[in-house]
Amino acid sequence: MTLKAFLHAGAVAALVALGGAATMPAQAGEPLAKSLFGAKRLPAATTPRAWGFYSKGCFSGGMAIAVDGPNWQAMRVSRNRRWGHPQMIRLIERLSREAVADGWPGLLVGDISQPRGGPMLTGHASHQIGLDADIWLTPMPDRRLTASERENLSATSVLQQGSLYVDDRIWTPAHAALLKRAAGYAEVERILVHPGIKKKLCDTVTGNRAWLSKIRPFWGHHYHFHVRIGCPDGSTGCRSQKPPPSSDGCDKSLAWWFTEEPWRPAKGPAKPKARDVMVMKDLPAACRQVLEAPAPVSEAAVTIGGDAVAAPPIAASAFAATPRREIPLPEPRPRR
Repeated sequence: MTLKAFLHAGAVAALVALGGAATMPAQAGEPLAKSLFGAKRLPAATTPRAWGFYSKGCFSGGMAIAVDGPNWQAMRVSRNRRWGHPQMIRLIERLSREAVADGWPGLLVGDISQPRGGPMLTGHASHQIGLDADIWLTPMPDRRLTASERENLSATSVLQQGSLYVDDRIWTPAHAALLKRAAGYAEVERILVHPGIKKKLCDTVTGNRAWLSKIRPFWGHHYHFHVRIGCPDGSTGCRSQKPPPSSDGCDKSLAWWFTEEPWRPAKGPAKPKARDVMVMKDLPAACRQVLEAPAPVSEAAVTIGGDAVAAPPIAASAFAATPRREIPLPEPRPRR
């Protein structure tokens, strides 16, 4: 059987087993890359490597962050997006531990990546090479959330309703300290936040402001912030993003976000999202080997962290139907 036939047959079998939850492309019978990667429940048990770019790639040697840790709880567990390059997973664990000293009670961890990365069935354009992670701006409660709460609990926006500005009844110094802590790690390349959050930091941060250069304004990101790390050592097939400007970013580039232009609906017909048309040939060649690589003996063998508290019984699958009540997801430029 040829590689193409093998991939197609495997994808069809996976989709049938999962109730045909993903759509196959009509042209040429070639399966979508998101369907193939979404069907993988465990990572590629090979050397950790990131391949390609944040929005077009995959990764091997992935690790999962435990559902529960001393200073974190994973959210939307059914989406099976607790996976990342080991460097990213260890950074989240470190941030959860060190942020406590800054007054943050613990992290609610959102999407990281699928077990082998690749394009996702829904939501993100990036998060494909295990080097992106979403952290909720909602403080972790002082109790363990139930399985149902992890799937349905709404994240908290820090903005005034109908406004571009932060709500001071919600925003606290601990929010700023958490972002400063994350931006201070050498591995972190940039952190995406809503423009209103960036402005709040620009208006209030005193002393050393160098870390503000990593805080980048973008649409959405008022329920969560997006941490991105650079290409890890040894990942020669990983393509870096252009570094952010060295200035603090509290200049005309930020002022632009508070004009009408960024919020005008985009013109012209909407183009299909890349994940909805991307096939294997669109990804780095190494992603075929990542897709075919053997899996580890169990999820537990490749899970980092955790504590003695039993994880809630949630069946994880990229094809699982998850309620979409205020799930922190990126928002693109608005359309008509």
